[in-house]
Amino acid sequence: MTDRQDQVAEDAHAVRLSVMRLARRLRQQRPDHGISVTKLTLLGRLDREGPATATELAECERIQPQSITRVVADLEERGLLVRSRDPRDRRQMVLEISQAGRDLLAEDRRRRDEWLAVAMTEALTPVECEVLRAAGRLMDRLAEC
Repeated sequence: MTDRQDQVAEDAHAVRLSVMRLARRLRQQRPDHGISVTKLTLLGRLDREGPATATELAECERIQPQSITRVVADLEERGLLVRSRDPRDRRQMVLEISQAGRDLLAEDRRRRDEWLAVAMTEALTPVECEVLRAAGRLMDRLAEC
């Protein structure tokens, strides 16, 4: 490896650790609603991207089909999503987030955003907050690779 490659590898390691630590802190801010991260992730995807089949969700989230069946059944039982027939293919079921699911996600997001805003205000200068916003945009670009 060249010096540049070594430095990029070290930087990548440091960024990964920092992102993981922040993600852990944000998870700690979640309300105690008894919903797993996997279930929240599926609800979030349905909220952002609209209705999908269980197969589509399993592929996007890299979840085994038998696992997605249990997750979907639990979310439906809790009233957080609803199933309906796919108008394009009546054999398929389409999953859609319910209003209760949207409300749960909104509270979850609000709590984490609130904690992060307070932490940023207390720990960072305005210039550092701007640097963090720029870093967030860069991380978004990396996530699209």
